[in-house]
Amino acid sequence: MPTQQNKTVLFFDVKSKPRGIKRLILATKNSARALTWLFKNESAFRQECVALFAAIPVSFALNITLSEQIILIGSVLFVMLCEIVNTAIEVVIDRISLEIHPLSGLAKDLGSAVVSISLILALLVWLVVCL
Repeated sequence: MPTQQNKTVLFFDVKSKPRGIKRLILATKNSARALTWLFKNESAFRQECVALFAAIPVSFALNITLSEQIILIGSVLFVMLCEIVNTAIEVVIDRISLEIHPLSGLAKDLGSAVVSISLILALLVWLVVCL
């Protein structure tokens, strides 16, 4: 029996993928759509947006260096990043199945733990910089 060679199957033509400024525009549109969805559907993300918009003027009111301001604001942005990843995990799990399964629950719990740790980190950063 003849052996079949291993072939990589591409589901899309790499050469037809957008490049350059077109890729940047499409990526920006996709990101904007995702952020809009998050803001409309995730209360935790809305709360983190409020925290960000509060952190920015507070960081300017403090007598700190520009680097410290960036660290303070960056710590809040990091919490938002973790929230986005957590939501992505939840969406994928729900897309696979709405059936209750221990591994699905674990994946969601792990995503939640990531957000919790990022919140602790942000709190520590704010405490250290402000004190």
